[in-house]
Amino acid sequence: MGVVSETEYQGRPIIVLKNSEEDKYPFQFGLKKARLILEHIEDIKKFVEKNIEDEEA
Repeated sequence: MGVVSETEYQGRPIIVLKNSEEDKYPFQFGLKKARLILEHIEDIKKFVEKNIEDEEA
């Protein structure tokens, strides 16, 4: 399971998602992008379902 943490960038909160504690390139974003993700979570789920077979092959 991945690692999730919170920190700040230029005084603003960001969330950091890592595949592992050693992950050198985490996925990180702030509140505006987090809201955008939540607004489109169903579209993101559909995208993953549609394309996951290609990644696993």
